[in-house]
Amino acid sequence: MNNQDFNSGLLDFLGRSPTPFHAVEQMAEMLLAAKFVRLKEDDRWQLEPETGYFVTRNGSSLIALRTGSSSPDEQGLRLIGAHTDSPCLKVKPVPEMTQHGCFQLSVEVYGGVLLGPWFDRDLSLAGRVTGRLENGSIDSQLVDFRRPIATVPSLAIHLNRQVHNNRTLNPHKEVVLLLGSDDQSGGDFRQLLLDQVCRQNTGPILETILDYEISCYDTQSPALVGLNNDFIASARLDNLLSCYTGCRSLIDSSTKRGAVLVCNDHEEVGSLSASGAQGPFLRSLLERFCGTGEAMDRAMDLSILVSADNAHAVHPNYEDKHDPQHRPLLNGGPVIKYNANQRYATNSQSAAIFKDLCQQLDIPVQSIAMRSDMACGSTIGPITAAELGVSTVDVGAPQLAMHSLREMTGSQDPPYFYRALKGFLERS
Repeated sequence: MNNQDFNSGLLDFLGRSPTPFHAVEQMAEMLLAAKFVRLKEDDRWQLEPETGYFVTRNGSSLIALRTGSSSPDEQGLRLIGAHTDSPCLKVKPVPEMTQHGCFQLSVEVYGGVLLGPWFDRDLSLAGRVTGRLENGSIDSQLVDFRRPIATVPSLAIHLNRQVHNNRTLNPHKEVVLLLGSDDQSGGDFRQLLLDQVCRQNTGPILETILDYEISCYDTQSPALVGLNNDFIASARLDNLLSCYTGCRSLIDSSTKRGAVLVCNDHEEVGSLSASGAQGPFLRSLLERFCGTGEAMDRAMDLSILVSADNAHAVHPNYEDKHDPQHRPLLNGGPVIKYNANQRYATNSQSAAIFKDLCQQLDIPVQSIAMRSDMACGSTIGPITAAELGVSTVDVGAPQLAMHSLREMTGSQDPPYFYRALKGFLERS
């Protein structure tokens, strides 16, 4: 697959995935098109050799599996891990507000949001609603308004002359969605959701909405930017870039060894949930495939995990925020992430395996370690490594503006990462 085709697919995926629920739906469609079999957790599984399967949990996490020609406790597994969630604004349970002729919705900050870029943007709403059907049963459906229906207006500089001097944003007071005039909007958010669901969905008709999980997103489409299309700009590059790249790699790889892709929700808020990396989802699937006890231990000892999550590229205006010896470049290839305090799970053995792979495939590879006087983020890597006892390397595409409403990576970096992950799955 050439770079242009890969990036075209990535941009389409990003644009169709405003929430984790939509991202999982998109990956499920990709896997079904590739003849993977959908499993349900409450079914009895009979897994055949050299066959693709996938299962979802909560509609927001997904695990895809290709079985090998031999038992995993003889061959081990190649695993790729990523996360489906991104920092955003989520609508509160009772959000309606009317003030000075304006209909507004109160929101809650999800994860480590960079709040400034959310102001003065054309915003929409998407997510999952759960309600009662006409026959009385409970059903969940996805919803996406797909057009600008909200904004967070800034205060004019004439009323805040000190705005550029150490501004502190109050998310409760200042980050409130403006949807319309209070005399025209109806003021009932659940009714607005119900109307939109009925307009866009062709399945069973919801009679009433009982609850929802709705996120706010920017309607500006993902795009190639730069004089020579040097960069990709989009919301949710962290970490849907890794989800798409991992899914595409699993589908396109050819190997007799078992391979697994896990895309967990809730990484941005600590991963402690039924569908997060600190929950039982991955281990429960692997035990159904590998067996429990000694069989599971043997399989994990023979396995290796690539924890795929984007890395901080050096910002040309803020180079002092990086250690001078660790300044990853956009379009410079995948970045191996190191931290002595185990915020990343990379060790010398797992890093060496990934570096050797990249050298064999002629893929440039970079490394990052934080300045010693700055705090370090983390990934699902250390959590999954601790849960399974599996050797792990933390790797990601370099990017700028992490956790902003619109992030940026190099246009060569996703194809580099795809080639590396596909080669990782195919490596003997």
